[in-house]
Amino acid sequence: MSQPQPAPHHIDPERLTREMNWNLLRTFVVLAESGSVTEAAEQLRLKQPTVSVALKKLEDQLGQRLIDRSPGHFALTEAGELLYREAVNINGSILRLATLMRTVAPEISGHVRIAVASHVLCPLFDSVIGDFYAEHPKASLAIDVITSGDAIAAVAAKRVSFALALVREPDPNLRYIPVYRETFALFCGPRHPLFGRSDLTLDDLKGHATVVFDNDRLQDALQDVTLLRARAALATQVTGVSENLEEVRRMIMAGLGIGPLPKHVVARDLRDGLLWQVPPFEDLPEVDVYLVWNPDTVRNRAEEKLLNNLIARLETVPYKDRSYA
Repeated sequence: MSQPQPAPHHIDPERLTREMNWNLLRTFVVLAESGSVTEAAEQLRLKQPTVSVALKKLEDQLGQRLIDRSPGHFALTEAGELLYREAVNINGSILRLATLMRTVAPEISGHVRIAVASHVLCPLFDSVIGDFYAEHPKASLAIDVITSGDAIAAVAAKRVSFALALVREPDPNLRYIPVYRETFALFCGPRHPLFGRSDLTLDDLKGHATVVFDNDRLQDALQDVTLLRARAALATQVTGVSENLEEVRRMIMAGLGIGPLPKHVVARDLRDGLLWQVPPFEDLPEVDVYLVWNPDTVRNRAEEKLLNNLIARLETVPYKDRSYA
């Protein structure tokens, strides 16, 4: 049975500004992201009828149905999609108000939250962070290690100051600078039957099980790595998958299969005999890692300073000196 459509009416912007309750918007954001009234109520620690009433009140205020709901079906309407995008943006700005207020002082002492893809290993980035906190010891830092897609989404929603991540399709509303380029190769661990063999050819890899990154697929940030696995004719059987480099590395070392890793990240593992590189050895995929930030984000002084320091360092070090062949 379809839901009744709220009666359309002209929205007075001034009246909407006065009467709009942020709690309604926040409830809608959680509802849209959870895809369930029950789950949204649990996250908000409210009763289900309270969440439903909040949705109804918001729809009445806007004169638009925001969510199509029926047994087994939950989807944002076109108006709901539009409101969600705006509400996420507003939510990010409000979440940052407390951080901004804490930093109104002569000394830089704000909190910086950044998002980093799990495989990021960059001495230049580490150096910038070290120099910054040596100069501003009262500042604080939080690093969220998440997927590149989630990191960029967090930047767009203003939940983090900036991110270091892989980029598949640039968002025109964000800004990007390449930080470094890494080269991926295929590896196996000590328990694997190909480990330690120096006479390997591509034919030796055919049919062997594989370990992959969660975004190692065509049309994603690691699509060139996907093509590398295809060149090796590895089995379609995936015995291990993770979005985290350390877990992919762990599974390869444990002998679950052959998998891709950035060469510079695992250089020590190769020296220590914990990993073994297998063919191919030429024409390996190169992947760029980007600094990503949102120009519309209102940053505290610590965030602004650290971001500007990183940009300035990137501008003074040639890209070839930031790439790992």
